[in-house]
This record gives sequence, C-alpha cells and structure tokens, in this order.
Amino acid sequence: MAAFDDSAFDNHERVVFCHDANTGLKAIIAIHSTALGPAAGGTRLWSYANDDEALHDALRLSQGMSYKNAMAGLKFGGGKAVIMKSEGFVGTDALYERYGEFVGQLNGDYVTAEDVGMSVEIMEKVAKTTKYVAGLAQQGGQAGGDPSPKTSFGIFTGIEAAVRFKLGNESVNGLTVAVQGVGHVGYFLCQYLHEAGAKLIVADIDGERVQRVADEFGATGVGLDELLSQDVDVIAPCALGAILNEHSIPRLKSAIIAGGANNQLETLEDGQRLHDAGILYAPDYVINGGGIINVASEYYADATDEEVFDRIAAIGPRLTDIFKESAATGQPTNVVADAQARKIIASAA
Repeated sequence: MAAFDDSAFDNHERVVFCHDANTGLKAIIAIHSTALGPAAGGTRLWSYANDDEALHDALRLSQGMSYKNAMAGLKFGGGKAVIMKSEGFVGTDALYERYGEFVGQLNGDYVTAEDVGMSVEIMEKVAKTTKYVAGLAQQGGQAGGDPSPKTSFGIFTGIEAAVRFKLGNESVNGLTVAVQGVGHVGYFLCQYLHEAGAKLIVADIDGERVQRVADEFGATGVGLDELLSQDVDVIAPCALGAILNEHSIPRLKSAIIAGGANNQLETLEDGQRLHDAGILYAPDYVINGGGIINVASEYYADATDEEVFDRIAAIGPRLTDIFKESAATGQPTNVVADAQARKIIASAA
C-alpha cells in the first residue's frame, strides 16, 4: 500500500490508517486540504477487494470534497474516510465509538458525517467519543439530520438549471429522467422530479427499491446494464462512481448527465468525450453539494433548516456559470469546474 504512488494522490496533507484489534475496526482517513478550513467529508462503510482499493477510494473522494466544499463557498477543506467492511464485519457500538476516538485524535482537522453505508443512528454512536462530527439528529428547526433530502434538492435544482441551459425548458415537466440508484438520495430525487411532472426510468441493484419508486412515483424499472442506454432527456447517476468512460459514453442517448454520484467520470478525458458528444455534464461535486452545505450549516450552527434550502438553491446558478464558461471557452465543464475550485483553494492557501 503506497499512498504517494497511488494515481489518486494529489498532494494530500495527511493519510491516517486506523486499526483496533478488539473491535475489528479498519479505517482510512484522508485529508486532502485544510486551506479553507477543517477537512470535511463523510465516512463511507464499504466492502473493498483489498486495502489498496480502500486507500484509492479515500484519496480520490477526499480530493473531490476539497473541490466540492470550495465550489459551495464553505469554510471547509476536503477530507474523506472509509471504514473497511471485511468478511464477518460486525458494526458494533464499540467499533463506531472507537472510530470516533481516531477522528478526535486529529483535533478538528477532520470533521466527519454520514456517507454510503452509514446512517444518522451510526453517526450518533461516533459522536459519543468525538465532537468533530455532523449529520446528527435535528434539534428544533436547526440544520442537521439525514443529509440525503438536501443533497437531492440540490441535484433537482441542478437538473433544472441544466434543462434550461441545454433544452430551453423552464422545468422538467413532461421530460424523461433516468435515475441510476434509488436509495436515499436517488429516492428523494425521484420524489422531487415526480412532483415537478417528470417521467421516470429507474434502476437499482435492489429490486425492492425499484418497486418502491414504481409504486409511489409511477417509475418504470429497467436493468442496471440498460439504464445508461435509455433514450431520455436526462440521466441522473446516483449510485457509485466511474460509470462514464470510453465504453459507456458512446451508448448514451441523453442530452444531459446530472446526478448525485461522486466521481462519475472514470478519467478526466471522459469529460472531453461527453463534451465532444454534445452531452451537457453537470460536474458531480458541484451538483451534489447540498448535503455538505447542510452539514456545514449544522456544524457551524449558523442557519435554520429553511435557510439551508436557500443556500442549496444557489447550486443552480453556480452550474449555469460553469455551463456558460464552457460554452464560451470550448472547455469541458469538468475542466472549468476543476479550475475554479483550484483557484479558490489556492487563494485561501
């Protein structure tokens, strides 16, 4: 396991390997940058093929959080953690509390929250042993709780911005949107889209999730391997990343890619491939920033729940600026967004 040689290493400030034999905890915390503030990003609970795969995930996700937090205008740097779900894994209270102790040892340089595989209930356990945690149960009308609905609202706002820019439509009413992954974020996104009059095509590894959105929102379910080739207006990837590549992009029949999954592009060159194909891509770490905006508002206790939604609504205009610069310069949207994020971070540093 060589962090410096990993392709996702990007001058990360710190990588911490956490192990506790008594609880079976194996975790990696990657701090990419603290230029804008404490490194913030969720903890992911996932089954990895090996340690190198877990390290690579933590490195690339933490860099994405630096960019996401910068573009959202937050007083946060970028970090990410992964808890490795090995064979026979048991997520005991003691394991999560021990993980909280490791987070606490960083003395506020890393602030964690909920990510894939975690929940508000688990974060409450982590919070027993560290104060550097958000995504906890809401108190009154303040920010907090499960960030998924906020993430989904930001994605919905971003889809509306993309539809206006690319298709000239003021809303998604009557358009068809394919949503890949209908768990927490994808489910709430389907709800927003349905209420706005969009037709839904969905896919998920869990058939019960597909049936749920079919029953509640009239969605049509398709196989996971079929979703990207659907003839739709928008594809919203809301599962895991690296789905847009040299093999999948030629199969796309949508005008817009705008969804909540992190690291949707397998390589930077895939942004150019989308651009060349005339497909408008909403950079993932910009459009899915609603959750971390909610986390920041909770952590700094500087906004009510209603005010958080107002802050998240700025994602739409932010994306429109990226789309306009891309059109004016001929650069892919992911290149434009990366340059803007790096400029913000460099100015702070």
